[in-house]
Amino acid sequence: MPDKSPALSPADAVLRSFQIHNRIHLYLLEALAPEVWAAPPPGGKGRTVAALVSHMHSVRLMWLKAARVDMLPPSLDKMAPVPEAKQALEASAAALAGLLADVFHRNANIPGFKPDPWAFVAYLIAHEAHHRGQIVLQARQLGHPLEKSASYGLWEWGVR
Repeated sequence: MPDKSPALSPADAVLRSFQIHNRIHLYLLEALAPEVWAAPPPGGKGRTVAALVSHMHSVRLMWLKAARVDMLPPSLDKMAPVPEAKQALEASAAALAGLLADVFHRNANIPGFKPDPWAFVAYLIAHEAHHRGQIVLQARQLGHPLEKSASYGLWEWGVR
């Protein structure tokens, strides 16, 4: 049966993609074994999973500050528990979605980012997907791989 929902504008489609991308993060955090969250990374170098999530949130805040967004979400401690991390990611994703909607509507740019806001969204998704991969790998290396259904679930963008 064909999809009868109205076609999205390109800007709305990109915003939806970013929102799905963020929900995939939240799905991953739910799927992780609790033992993985603050465990030192294998080999002793690098960030914990908690610190990786804090880093992603901090990069979002950096861009929001550069864009002079008035109401910034609070920062996230690199040892914050999972529920706090999920709230932080939801807040920073909502703030970025607001910024992006405004920028797309005005046909403007993200301050300090070239070439355009479309590439900015691609940059954000690529950067955060890189860290999402690190989190999945680190969980496996720590002896707590994701359940197979959760691994596949990370790719179910039409469901999330």
